Amino acid sequence: MESGDGQQGRSGGSLRRSPLDVLMNQIRRKRSATDRKPLGRFLSWSSDRTGISEDAEMEGREERGQSSGVSEGTESGRDVGWGRVCVFLQRLGKKADSRSLSLAHCDLTATDLLELGTLLQFLPQLEELDVSWNELIGGCLRALTAHLQHVGGVRVLRLCSCRLTADDITALGEVVDCLPRLEILDLSWNSSIGGGALQSLLGNPQPSLRELHLVACQLTAADAAALGGLVSALPSLSVLDVSCNPQLSQDGDNNGFMELASSLSHANSLTTLRLQACGLTSDSLEALSASLHVLPSVRELDLSCNKSISGGLSRLTLHLGHLTHLESLDLHLCCLTHSDLEALIQVLPSLTALTELDVSSNKGAGGVVHPIVSALPLMKMKRFPLNSCSLNEESYTAFALAVPYLHTVDVSWSKVVGGRLALLLNALQPSVILELRLSSCELTSDDLCHLAAVCRRGVLSSLRVLDLSYNGSAGDEGWSALFAAGGLGSLEELDLSLRPSTSAPCSAWLSALLCALPRLPALTRLALQRWTMSSQERKQLDHSLRKRSILLEWDAPGGDVMSSFKETNQESPEGSQPEE
Repeated sequence: MESGDGQQGRSGGSLRRSPLDVLMNQIRRKRSATDRKPLGRFLSWSSDRTGISEDAEMEGREERGQSSGVSEGTESGRDVGWGRVCVFLQRLGKKADSRSLSLAHCDLTATDLLELGTLLQFLPQLEELDVSWNELIGGCLRALTAHLQHVGGVRVLRLCSCRLTADDITALGEVVDCLPRLEILDLSWNSSIGGGALQSLLGNPQPSLRELHLVACQLTAADAAALGGLVSALPSLSVLDVSCNPQLSQDGDNNGFMELASSLSHANSLTTLRLQACGLTSDSLEALSASLHVLPSVRELDLSCNKSISGGLSRLTLHLGHLTHLESLDLHLCCLTHSDLEALIQVLPSLTALTELDVSSNKGAGGVVHPIVSALPLMKMKRFPLNSCSLNEESYTAFALAVPYLHTVDVSWSKVVGGRLALLLNALQPSVILELRLSSCELTSDDLCHLAAVCRRGVLSSLRVLDLSYNGSAGDEGWSALFAAGGLGSLEELDLSLRPSTSAPCSAWLSALLCALPRLPALTRLALQRWTMSSQERKQLDHSLRKRSILLEWDAPGGDVMSSFKETNQESPEGSQPEE
C-alpha cells in the first residue's frame, strides 16, 4: 500500500508539475550532459588513432591550457605596458612609436622623467630618444638613466638644453656602456658640462659613436685636452661639433686645444669638424693645420665667427689643399684681411670638390670677388653668400658669373644691388635657385618689377625662400606687380618686414597679396612686421589665412606683437648698422 501510495504520489506529483519545472529540469539535464565531457567522446576517434587515452589527452589539454595562460599573461602585460606608453605620450600631444621617442619642447617635469624611465622597459625596440629643450629635468637625469639598460639598442640620444648638472653627466657616464649601439650623442646647450663634468662622461666611450655634439657647453681648454683623448679612442667618429665654446682654446699656452688638434690625426673617419666661435687664434690654426694632411675624408670645416684668426689664415691654408674631398668651408665673420683672402684664393683651385664657400660678413671680401670666382669650381658650387661684404659695382658684376650655378643667392646688406637687380636676375637659371635673400639692398620699384617678370617666366618656380625685408625704398606699384606675377608655387617663406625704426601702410598692395595667397600653397611663414593696416584689412588677412598653417609675423597697433605670433627682429650680421 505504501509502495502503491508512494508510486501514486510520485506519478501524481509528476502530473501536477508546472511548465516552469519542466523547463528547468530540461536545462539541468543538458548541463549535466555537458559535464560528462562530450567533446572528448566526440573526438575519441582521434585519441584511438594516436594511441593516446582519453584521460591522458585531457591532462595534456589542461597542461597546454596552463602554458597558454602564462603566454597570454605575458602578452597581456606587454599590451598593458604599451598602453601606458601611449597614454603618457598622448598626454604630451605625441604619437607612440616603438622605435623613435621624441619629447623635445614638452615641458617635462622631474615627475614626467621618472614615469618615462619606468616606461622604457616596454620599448625594447627603441632606437632614438630625444628629450631636448626640457629645462625642468635638470638635476633629475638619474631617474631616466637608471632604466637605460632596457633600451640597449638606442642609436641616437639627444639631451640638448636640459640644464644638466655635473651629477647628471656623471649619471649618464655610468650607464653609457649599456648603450653598445650608440651612434649619435647630442648634449649641446648644457653649460654645466664644461669645467670638468665632461671628464666623467668620457670614461667609457662607445666605439660605435659616430657623432658627438657639444655646442655651447662652456668647454674649457682642459675639456679640449680631454676631448683629444676621446677622439683617439673613437675609430668611427665622423662628426665633431664643439661650436660656441669661446674658452676652448683660451688658456695661457694653448696646450689644451693643441692636444685636441693633434688627436684629430687619429680620426681617420672624420667628415665634419665644426669649431665656430671657439676663440681660435693664429696659433690654433697652425695646430689644426698640422693634422689636415692626414684627414682626407673631411667634407665640412666650419671655422666661422673666430675673429682672432684675422691675419693668420695662411697658417691653415698651408695644408688645406690636402682636403681633396672638402665640400663646405665656412669662414664668415672672421675679420679676414686682404692677405688672408689672398692665401685662400691660392688654395681654392686645389679644392676641386668644393660646393659651399662662406666668406660673408667679411668686408674685405668685397674687393676680391672676381679672383675668388675665377678660382672656384663653379660647375659644382651651390652656396657662395656675399652678404655684408661691402660689394662694389665691379665685385657685384663678378658675382653674377657664379649665380647661374648657385642654389642660394645672398647679397643682403649690399646697397650696390639697388637699381641693378636685373643683372643678378638675368643670370638665374630655372629650377636651380632655392633661396634668394635681398635684405636691406635699397631695392626700387623697378627692381621689384624685374623680379615680377622673372617670376612670370617661371625662373623662380622652385624658390623656397624669398627675403625682401628692409627694403622700404620700393614703391607700392613694385609690390603690387610682384604679387600679381605668380610663379612662386614652391615658396615656403616670404619676408617683407620693414626696419624696426620705420613703418608704412600696406593698403595699396595688400589686396594683390591676398589674391596671391591661394597661389602659394607651400607657404608656411609670412613676415609683415612694421607694415600697418586697418582693422578691416586685418580681418581680410585673417580670413585668407584661417584654413592655412602659416606663421604670420606682424606688429599689432601700438608696436606690440600679437601673443599668438612670433616676432623676429632682424639685425645686421655684425651687430651694426648696414653699410652705406
